[in-house]
Amino acid sequence: MSTAERRTSDAPIGGRGFGSARYLASQTARGLLIAATSGGLFWLVWLYGNGLRDPRYLDGWVLALGMGVQFAFHIAIKTASLPPKSAARWRRMHILIGYLLIAAFVSHSDFSLPDTPFEWALWAGFVVVTLSGIFGTYLAWALRAKHGIDESLGYDRIPARGAELALAVHSVVAQVDPAVRAIALPAPPHDAWIMDLYSTHLRDFLNGPPNLAAHLTGSQRQLKRLTDEIDNLARYVDQRSQEKLAAIKNLVVEKDRLDFARVHLGLARAWLFVHVPAAYALIVLTLLHILVVYSYSSGLW
Repeated sequence: MSTAERRTSDAPIGGRGFGSARYLASQTARGLLIAATSGGLFWLVWLYGNGLRDPRYLDGWVLALGMGVQFAFHIAIKTASLPPKSAARWRRMHILIGYLLIAAFVSHSDFSLPDTPFEWALWAGFVVVTLSGIFGTYLAWALRAKHGIDESLGYDRIPARGAELALAVHSVVAQVDPAVRAIALPAPPHDAWIMDLYSTHLRDFLNGPPNLAAHLTGSQRQLKRLTDEIDNLARYVDQRSQEKLAAIKNLVVEKDRLDFARVHLGLARAWLFVHVPAAYALIVLTLLHILVVYSYSSGLW
């Protein structure tokens, strides 16, 4: 059995670990931290407004400072100036600050919709950056939660690896027991049943494109249907054919994981063409907004 087959056979068919108790605790703590910090920001803005000052200056500068930190992180990633461990740590901080900026933006907009076209442009830019950022966070989490994916396998290598898996399954299916040719009696039709299974259920899956909707939503219906077909046939064949079906099942599971990686890595590539340009546009609009505000104000605060 190959290394890939052993790796797939050691993991559950679903492949997804929806988090241990430690992961759940860390995510709960992060959510509580975001909620507490957001509540603290709303309280500070309320105190600032009760001091007969315009609270939009406070939460506005919080927004500007947070966006500046986010932009600095992007520059550091683009210039490869951060070591891997620091980059991972700052990426988590980038996500955390992004969630906190939602509270600052809601406070700055005073829980209301914009009035002018320029304000609508700012509002739409922030919403696009926020929603695309949340979607990117989901893509990154989904790839980590999907066990058994070879992280060293690049997106450009996935189609070739998929072709290798399809060829490997076909080779296993086409194997014929040498002992069958040595006897004159008719052999059980197990190989024919396996070939029929391959032609009817497996070939299109192995050679076709990944199911975008299923892998995006985490549905395992297609994989379960295929593995159930394999398991059902394994009950009626001999030991040798059962070993063939076990190898085929491992390769099918790996193909499902490969399709999952292809969908999510492809979306992650496309995501950059939305999130990054929208973030740059939002920064430009924010700078113009600051210039306009202070052109008609009497002080910094």
